[in-house]
Amino acid sequence: MAARPSLVLVPGLLNNHDLWREQIQRLSDIAHCLVPSGQYDQDNVTDMARAVLAEAPDRFALAGLSMGGYICHEIMRQAPERVERLALLDTSARPDSPEQTQRRRSFIQLASLGKFKGITPQLLPFLLHPKNVNNSALVDRLTAMADFIGVERFVKQQTAIMGRPDSRPQLARYDMPCLVLCGEADALTPPEVHEEMAALIPKARLAIVQDAGHMAPMERAGKVARLLRDWLKA
Repeated sequence: MAARPSLVLVPGLLNNHDLWREQIQRLSDIAHCLVPSGQYDQDNVTDMARAVLAEAPDRFALAGLSMGGYICHEIMRQAPERVERLALLDTSARPDSPEQTQRRRSFIQLASLGKFKGITPQLLPFLLHPKNVNNSALVDRLTAMADFIGVERFVKQQTAIMGRPDSRPQLARYDMPCLVLCGEADALTPPEVHEEMAALIPKARLAIVQDAGHMAPMERAGKVARLLRDWLKA
C-alpha cells in the first residue's frame, strides 16, 4: 500500500489553521496534512517561504490561499524540486497594484491607531460571497483567526504582500499537476486573475466555485475538498 503523500496547506492574510479545518477533516484519509506556522512572524515572502520549507517534509503537495498563494509562488522559486503538485486558491501571480498597496497602507494606519478590531468588519464584503456576509458562524471564525494573528503580524503580512514580485514569468515552469481555484464572487482576486494563471501553467486545471467569494475553503468547504481530492489523485 502506497504511503499517503504530505499536503502542506498555507493560510492567507489574517488566517491560521482554521481556514483549512474542513479540508483537513475530509482529506486526512489520503494525505498527511500540515499547516505551517513559521511564516507568521516574517515580513517578506522570501523569509515566509523559507519558514514554510523548514517545516515541510522533503517532498510534498502544496496548496495556498491568497497570501498563502504568494508564498507558494516563492516556494516555487526557492525549491521547486520539493513540490510534487500545486494548488493555488483565491490568489494571484501579479504584483500588488498601486490601488491595492494604498488600501493596505490605509489598513496598516488603522491598525497603528488602535483600530485593528475594526479591520475585519471592513474586509467582510471583500472576503465573502454576498449571501455569506451575514453568516455568523463564518464571520466568527474569520474574527477569531484575525485575533490570533494580531496587529504586529498583520502589519508584517501586509508589508510582505506589498513587496511581493510578479510571479507570472515563472508560471510556465510549473511542470506538475496544478489546480487553480477561485470563488466565483471573489472580489480581491477575481476569476480573470485565475484564468490568467491557468493559461500560463502547462498542466493547470481551472475551477470556479459557485456561491463562494475569496474564502472558498470555508464558504464551500465540501466542494473545495472534493476538488483538492481529485487534484491529489491526478
